Amino acid sequence: MTKTLKLSGFPRPGAVVEFLQDNEAHIAWVLEESQGRLRLLTRTKREVKLPAARLLPWIGPEFPPGATREEIGHRLEDIEARRRDIASGVNAVELWEMAQGELPQAPAEWFAGLLWTDPGVDEIAGLGRALLSAKAHFKFQPPDFEIHPADKVEARLVREREEKDREAVASAGHAILSALWARIKNGQPPLSPHVILPEAEGLDPEVEARLRAMLLAQVAKKTTGGPGGEYDALAKLWESLKKPLNIKGEHPHLALQLAQAWGVLPPHHNHLLDEAGYAWGDAWAKAFAGEIAAQKERFAALAAAAELDPTPYVSIDAATTRDIDDAFFVAETTLPDGTPGYSCRVTLARPCLSWDFGAGLDREVFSRATSLYLPEGSGHMMPEELGTGLYSLTADGPKPALVAEFLLNQRAEIVETRPRLTWVTIARNIAYPDAQAAIETGSDAHISLAMKIARELFQRRLERGAVVIDKPEPQVTLEGEPASVKVDVVLRETSPDAELLVSEFMILANSGLAVWARENGVPLLHRTQDIALPKEATGVFTDAVDIFRVVKLLAPPLLECQPRKHAALACEAYATITSPIRRYVDFVNMAQVQSFLETGAPRLARAELETLIPHLSARIQEVGQVQRFRPRYWKLVYLAQRKRQPFPGVVVEDAGPYPTLSLPELQITTRAPRNLLGDRVQPGMRFALVFGRIDALTNELKVVEAREAE
Repeated sequence: MTKTLKLSGFPRPGAVVEFLQDNEAHIAWVLEESQGRLRLLTRTKREVKLPAARLLPWIGPEFPPGATREEIGHRLEDIEARRRDIASGVNAVELWEMAQGELPQAPAEWFAGLLWTDPGVDEIAGLGRALLSAKAHFKFQPPDFEIHPADKVEARLVREREEKDREAVASAGHAILSALWARIKNGQPPLSPHVILPEAEGLDPEVEARLRAMLLAQVAKKTTGGPGGEYDALAKLWESLKKPLNIKGEHPHLALQLAQAWGVLPPHHNHLLDEAGYAWGDAWAKAFAGEIAAQKERFAALAAAAELDPTPYVSIDAATTRDIDDAFFVAETTLPDGTPGYSCRVTLARPCLSWDFGAGLDREVFSRATSLYLPEGSGHMMPEELGTGLYSLTADGPKPALVAEFLLNQRAEIVETRPRLTWVTIARNIAYPDAQAAIETGSDAHISLAMKIARELFQRRLERGAVVIDKPEPQVTLEGEPASVKVDVVLRETSPDAELLVSEFMILANSGLAVWARENGVPLLHRTQDIALPKEATGVFTDAVDIFRVVKLLAPPLLECQPRKHAALACEAYATITSPIRRYVDFVNMAQVQSFLETGAPRLARAELETLIPHLSARIQEVGQVQRFRPRYWKLVYLAQRKRQPFPGVVVEDAGPYPTLSLPELQITTRAPRNLLGDRVQPGMRFALVFGRIDALTNELKVVEAREAE
């Protein structure tokens, strides 16, 4: 064992030294020294010049100068092997555990004294190498090693593990994403969830889970969770992995396509739900089982003590509707001035009966904002136990309700508004076709009277300048498994009178209660459209050209606390309250009215209500995108499944090089090059349209042929 050790002064020729390069210790032989400048020969027979200050603080052994390069090489090899063997036997973590808390720093020979009775330069050098490699536990501050405290060590170890994980994920991710992209470009079908991609054979489950999470985060467009957050890390990983794919141009749905190709997501996955953060189905409600159970207990206690309104209310809805939030009862009556009129009681579900505002369930329902009704099914704003069960106005027991009674004159103008809180039993839940049949045959006196009132309400709105859009309603149906789904679109069979009846009663309730709230100082969330409409923009519109023209004149309604007019509905004020099970705005308004009727004060003052508007408006916009765009996606899939089949279209605007056409039976619009339509194209002209490229995911619909209809 060589004992020679030199820890100070400049090394002489023949001395063995070490220096750091690329974070590794390199051994060398001093050939020449001049005023602190050294000429060294490394173990690889390379000459290096560097200052003595660059040397590691262990020097030796020293040999007589004048050795040949071959002799130097042999000696360096022997010493290097010895030191490497010593370093491999040193447990740096155990040394840290012995030293941690005893002193802040120490030289390598102090640590060597913990292991050997009389350590030589090789032991000190080997141990020094071990400490240099334990960067989480020690920091080299020449000539000593700083001993990190336990909390800093733990943080560094976590970072090291994360870095190691990132490297493993990046290495596997490059191969997997490249293979998936190749499958997409070659038109290969997506993998079944149970089929293993060859490039993923033997992949660490944690690495695979990280890659899948990365794709799902990108599909949902969750690119950041704050500095250093989970999504921030996934976004950085995504950027590093997609670069080698060399994809030209913008590819907004790349992550979705890769996830589908891998079998992580099914074909036709609704990425809009992911982007909106809207959980489909009812499984999300399991997290709030305790709150739901507590609500059911309170409901049962209140129902047992409730005095029931004996009025035989009826509801009219689609046969498949489960979340019923309105019913009605009408009767002829004598008004306070002695003249004949009508009593119209619009009964509304009251799910805020014993709601815990600010609790977890409330925050989740607020985030959902509205129920969604899509071709693939329904997603309810509330847990189904509450929204389609406990509070739904079904004819199966007592239900808490807000009854808004309107006294109307014979022209269906409001004479008096009387809202009250009560419990009701629903006499009948009627489907639209049955109500339509009763209206047409006159077989139900109650519904016939309700229809008479609804027609008067409708006529008064037209006189005040309402805009009524009457257009076909295509119904999209899906059949089969996602990989081979068949899409069909048929025009929904309507029940026009029954639908008008319900529509007018809902407008009456929303506008009538908005005026009542204004008069009584109850702040509500109003839908306003305070614009002036030209006379030609009012009335009933059924023609596609007229509808397109009129819609362009309408500004989107605003959500605000100020009760302004709603021009298209011809209402002086309008605050939605008729769907508290389906829309959070209505739910908030219902709670405002309930609190006022119970206590004489609204739940929230106007200033408090206004603070909700920015967040609620943004959330409604995000979730509303799903309702607007998802049906169009399926309509484009429907067209893609019928390539080269002509579809009827009508020109609704002829401006520019690409006139706009409407497909009335599908209720979608598209554009076509003017040269396909002819030089004398004008609104109202009808064509049989044939489509070429159709991409439902990117909303691409290209007309390749247009034959003028006879």
